[in-house]
Amino acid sequence: MHSDTAHVRIRGDEAMKIFIVDDSAIVVERLKTIIEEIEGLEHVGSAANARDAVESILSLTPDIVILDIRLSGENGISVLERIKKEQLTPITIMLTNYPYPQYRKKCRELGSDYFFDKVTDFEEFVTLLRRLARDPSQRELPL
Repeated sequence: MHSDTAHVRIRGDEAMKIFIVDDSAIVVERLKTIIEEIEGLEHVGSAANARDAVESILSLTPDIVILDIRLSGENGISVLERIKKEQLTPITIMLTNYPYPQYRKKCRELGSDYFFDKVTDFEEFVTLLRRLARDPSQRELPL
């Protein structure tokens, strides 16, 4: 069951671990650069497909997972569904070029915390990362 209450592991002064799931190397590199520039965040891994993403997320247990919808093979929505079924509690952020209402609705039903359009919402997404780095319990933005 999805709750709007934060379930983030607060680990003292340690950085929040972020895992990226996107099949675009350009997007992954851009996100890694942004993450490296924000104090309190650490990129711990990336995957370009659903199978590798789920395996890595299960083993690395990141605090934040950034998911694209369109991947080779299964999609990011299936990754979201699988990590939620495993009862993992990272903050999940959908970041996509496919911001269709049906995708937004499905992601919300599956427990995603945020949903951003890569084109029109990118600055808002970066603002969220900065805010979470300062205070991981903040989950104010609507999905």
